[in-house]
Amino acid sequence: MKKVTIFLKKEVKKLVCFFCSMSDKRGCTELELKFGKKYIYTEELFGDNMKYFNKLKIISLSVIFLFIGTCGIPLASSQTISVTGIIDGQILFAPMDSTTTYLIDNSGAVNHTWGSDFLPGEAVKWLGNGTILRTIKTVINGYGGAGGGVQKVSWDGTIEWDFRYDTNGNLSHHDVMPLPNGNVLMIAWETKTHDEAIAAGRNPHYVSSQGFLPDEIIEVKPTGPTSGAIVWEWHVWDHLIQDYDYTKANYGVVGDHPELVDVNYGTDFYSLIDWMHTNSIDYNEQFDQILISVHNFNEIWVIDHSTTTEEAAGHTGGRSGHGGDLLYRWGNPATYRAGTDEDEKLFHQHDATWIKSGCPGAGDILVFNNGENRPDGYYSTVDEITPPIDENGSYYLAPGFAYGPEDLTWRYMGTPPSSFYAVGISGAERIKDGGTLICNGVEGKFFEVTPKGTTVWDYVNSYPTPSLNHVFKIVYIPPPAPEVPKLHCSGSLSFTRVEPGATVYGSFQVQNIGGANSKLSWKVNTSSIQWGTWTFTPVSGENLTPSDGPVTIQVSLVVPDKDNSKFEGNIRVENQQNPKDFDIIPVYLKTLVNNDYRTKNIFYKIINWINLFLNKIYNLLSTQVSSTL
Repeated sequence: MKKVTIFLKKEVKKLVCFFCSMSDKRGCTELELKFGKKYIYTEELFGDNMKYFNKLKIISLSVIFLFIGTCGIPLASSQTISVTGIIDGQILFAPMDSTTTYLIDNSGAVNHTWGSDFLPGEAVKWLGNGTILRTIKTVINGYGGAGGGVQKVSWDGTIEWDFRYDTNGNLSHHDVMPLPNGNVLMIAWETKTHDEAIAAGRNPHYVSSQGFLPDEIIEVKPTGPTSGAIVWEWHVWDHLIQDYDYTKANYGVVGDHPELVDVNYGTDFYSLIDWMHTNSIDYNEQFDQILISVHNFNEIWVIDHSTTTEEAAGHTGGRSGHGGDLLYRWGNPATYRAGTDEDEKLFHQHDATWIKSGCPGAGDILVFNNGENRPDGYYSTVDEITPPIDENGSYYLAPGFAYGPEDLTWRYMGTPPSSFYAVGISGAERIKDGGTLICNGVEGKFFEVTPKGTTVWDYVNSYPTPSLNHVFKIVYIPPPAPEVPKLHCSGSLSFTRVEPGATVYGSFQVQNIGGANSKLSWKVNTSSIQWGTWTFTPVSGENLTPSDGPVTIQVSLVVPDKDNSKFEGNIRVENQQNPKDFDIIPVYLKTLVNNDYRTKNIFYKIINWINLFLNKIYNLLSTQVSSTL
């Protein structure tokens, strides 16, 4: 008989969501319902009588609402914002006890909200252009992170897609990951009966009569407003090993197969039904791999997404050649008999992600290490590791050893360590300025730290109320990149049969053809032309936008005093904000030869002589006509 103890002491210090299984092996003390001296016993929590479990939920919720009432905190009221420091960008989050999703700016002010008919279940993701992907809780079954569906919601609240995965023994939970192709990866439980678990080699002493819930990953392609096709799937049930019963399936030497999962690992209370409790999922487009955080194993796993569904169920195929077997695992080598409890690195962790391209540490893995049951004390850390991966996406494992690395690349830890502790939920994200944005989900506190661990910004959530401010994790939305100008020139300068020393005139045009709101600063550079005297009007300009259209540059040139010569070159017009952005105006000049001058002068003299002669004739005839009259 498994029993759970809730300690109800004199005061309520913090209300932690019961439904995310944030309690540890000591019982449900982490609910922190400190409300008197005595404690309550329940009957078998997962057994033939689930009614006892439902009673426990009712008791927990009753205490929560009693606390809200006695504190006199309304569910809808103006909130007091607590912010220090500053951070660029915005933060997206869905409080676990609210049907509203919030987008706040760096001052803590709410920029936008999205309402829902559901509590989150649990994550929310930003798709861009004001659209979010929000998990929803269609089922409250008592298992942490229970969901049941996902919705794509536009800026104005329109539900563009509403997909449910909560029937036939399947239930999505915790986290989702949008893919570049528009599909969505979802974590889900699938139900195995008591007998199926035993047939797979699970020790019967650690199987509930209610069944067994291993995890699966599905990729869903939206096909309609409320429909989707599962186009790819992976099941841990296809990659098991056990050495408990040689008469059952999956029998083998666990230590010889780190790519497989020991079906008998996890014999504590929390693993009886929700065996793995996978709580996050991420995707690496470069290698087409998936990263998951497996809470009850104290591990992170990497699997190959390049497989077909058939290959994902086997041990060959895909870019890795290993089918759906684990490509990499880290955090607790005891799970595959490559270490002991003393080698454990992770302690009921959450939110394992690859650091994004463009951020310091890109390609490394960042994980919120909650620290529950940490041997040297209960405290949380944010850990960064550099996995042993090559350029092809293959992970190195020395025979007979555990996967590396042995040492961390970076860690954030409170001072003293116990000052930073979140027993459950929570997350972290590296941002481009080199800082790490951290969410202590239990306290509803978000903060950024520098690489040296200095806090430069923090915010305490107060939605829906200060006492119910728990947040599964947050999403950082960087400020929009400034629109980039692009310089473009048109025209050319060509002069032929020009007198040496003369002045000639021409023009060309400069235009910004970059982003609609971009501003271009430009300047004419003639350093490559070593002849003539040049004048440009204007010679430079600032804040030229695409809507300004082309600017005409008037050019005057005093020609070199050299006859019968050809001159060529280029006028370079440069973007002063980006030396790599420039354009060229070609220049050509040809002066007259000396014979041209002489011929021209003789021609003018002949014309003048003819004019003088004709004028004299005209004057003579005019005099004679006048005399006759």
